[in-house]
Amino acid sequence: MISTAIRVARVGSAAELAAAVLMLAGFPAIMVAALIPSVPAFAAATAVTYLADHYLHRQGSYLINRLSKVRAGLSIRFLIRQLLLILLLARLDLSNNLIFYGATACFIAFYGLQAPHGALVTLIRNRRRLPVATRNVDLASRVRIPDAPPLGLLNRSAEKMLHLDLAAVVGILVAAAMDSALPGFIGIGVTIALGSLYVLALMPYVRGKKVPPNADKVLAKVDEWLRDYQPETVLYFSGSKDSAYQVNMWLETMEELDTRPLIILRERVILQNLAPTTVPVICVPGGVHLMNMDLSTVRVALYAANVGKNIHLLRVPTMKHVFIGHGDSDKLASVNPFSKAYDEVWVAGRAGRDRYAIADVGVRDEDIVEVGRPQLAPIRPRQVVPDGPADGCPTVLYAPTWEGWDGEPGNTSLMLAGENIVKQLLKADPPVRVLYKPHPFTGTVLAAAGAAHQKVTALIEKAAAERATDPRFQADAAAQATAKAELERVQARIAVLAGSGGEKGDEAEATRDGVVDVAKYEEIARLRGEWNDAYWRSFPVWEHRVVTGAEPRLYDCFNVSDAMVSDISSVVSDFIASGKPYAVTDSAELGVEEFKRQNTAVRAATILSNKATELGELLDAVRAPAADPLAEDRVELKQYLLGPDEPTSIEQFNTAVANLAIKAEARNVGQESRAAASAAEATTKA
Repeated sequence: MISTAIRVARVGSAAELAAAVLMLAGFPAIMVAALIPSVPAFAAATAVTYLADHYLHRQGSYLINRLSKVRAGLSIRFLIRQLLLILLLARLDLSNNLIFYGATACFIAFYGLQAPHGALVTLIRNRRRLPVATRNVDLASRVRIPDAPPLGLLNRSAEKMLHLDLAAVVGILVAAAMDSALPGFIGIGVTIALGSLYVLALMPYVRGKKVPPNADKVLAKVDEWLRDYQPETVLYFSGSKDSAYQVNMWLETMEELDTRPLIILRERVILQNLAPTTVPVICVPGGVHLMNMDLSTVRVALYAANVGKNIHLLRVPTMKHVFIGHGDSDKLASVNPFSKAYDEVWVAGRAGRDRYAIADVGVRDEDIVEVGRPQLAPIRPRQVVPDGPADGCPTVLYAPTWEGWDGEPGNTSLMLAGENIVKQLLKADPPVRVLYKPHPFTGTVLAAAGAAHQKVTALIEKAAAERATDPRFQADAAAQATAKAELERVQARIAVLAGSGGEKGDEAEATRDGVVDVAKYEEIARLRGEWNDAYWRSFPVWEHRVVTGAEPRLYDCFNVSDAMVSDISSVVSDFIASGKPYAVTDSAELGVEEFKRQNTAVRAATILSNKATELGELLDAVRAPAADPLAEDRVELKQYLLGPDEPTSIEQFNTAVANLAIKAEARNVGQESRAAASAAEATTKA
């Protein structure tokens, strides 16, 4: 019942639901207390609404947002409390008392302070919102960007200002209870004084040296930086907050380019969710600003997604435009007809080329270039041990995808087959270790997917507890203690390095100071490798594990696993890079032949039904690699999907960039030659 109410109210927890109920019920209670009248009841109900309202704001509750849409926003809720306090005074026969007039005047004056306060906050934020936001771009030496106001002034400013009425409300209630106006006027004085001081504290930030330069000056300095840096290859990206992973997956590749890289983003929310990188980043929300930006030295533009805002850069003829995408799979997005708008389309291997040929969407074969998948470099290939895994207890990773935005049951194996898969693995004999890494979006669309995830998690945790007491499985306590100590040491060091820069006051200040410390960046990368190694050593190699969160990463799970069970997604294509056995669930029950026909990536997989009875075939391949019937098929499929191992993918990628840059330069030289010839001809005729 509670879980249903949480889902209907769209709140995040039972505590949030309780706070919402208390707040919504508190206002009628305040009105009843005012009409009775009862000062203690009024005070209690008022305190409940204050606390519940504050808690919901701190939690960022969806309900708070909805209330503002139905004209019951923050200011209205405070005003209602204050009006009901006036009603209480009237019902207490204090309408001719000085405290009644004082309270009325106080709340009118207090709301009179809201206008300048709101105007100042809005003006400060607007003036500090630069036309661009950057990372790893040295603007500090070119343009003066003052420090942001203290976070306490602007963060949740409306809520803080309105809560200053507490002094007046408490004082007036005490005055009503004591039949003395003095406490009320003290509270009124405190509220008005604090409100006035808040407004005065904001005023210095709207004038003089505390105001950043105007947009034109900032844009001119960005162009000046671009002329000095002379970027050659641009990664362009536009999308929603949830799509930030699509650009993050290309950051390491951009760092390894032989040419000078630049990342251009179109939404500030993407910049806020961008992973750390050493590559210069410019976020340009305005289309006109982007089109006027000096990108004359850029020869290759890379696009990770097909979105409408791509047109703002696609219109530039001096560079060649390439669609690189954000994954390799048989989904329709991999053969979008819009792809023919680019000069070239880069795919991982022959499979990508064939997809476009079969789809017949207008992308010419000569415009397709196979470059591999540079992101897969961290995936280690299979180390074949003839008699099976060296530790005697192979690890099988279960990494199902989520239910998808359309909620189709066939998208994920979790709901129809998840329990069966995990139960089969847990009762395997000889035993195996199970790692379960669910997709982070699991359960966000379908409650049934979330419930299935909870059941699978419970099964694995119960099995892990039972195995820990099984005398067949012995743990090296000393080694684990050493690894855990190492893990804590590395975590502490990473926290120091990651947090030593402090939080920037706002986007403008982050733009000014957002140049990465390369030495620190490299040390954090090294420490993350040490953390990953210590993490896997901190528990027994036979211990079942549920792996959630950003760390350890999916590829880290690949590297410690001997096989994987998953669903149709780019996870399968990525795992194929390891050469290890894998199984894919035909959750939609298409049948083995049709499933393989529709999905290239499963042609070397063990195909599972929803009952998962075929898992024995996968486990046999893990325990006896020499007798693995699909080993050769996986080698062929890997090359077909991802291209050859040599040259490396990053070498192929750099070669493709260099070749296309030559084409762009040849085109530009030709245009300049034609323009010069036309000018000379015009001069001769004159």
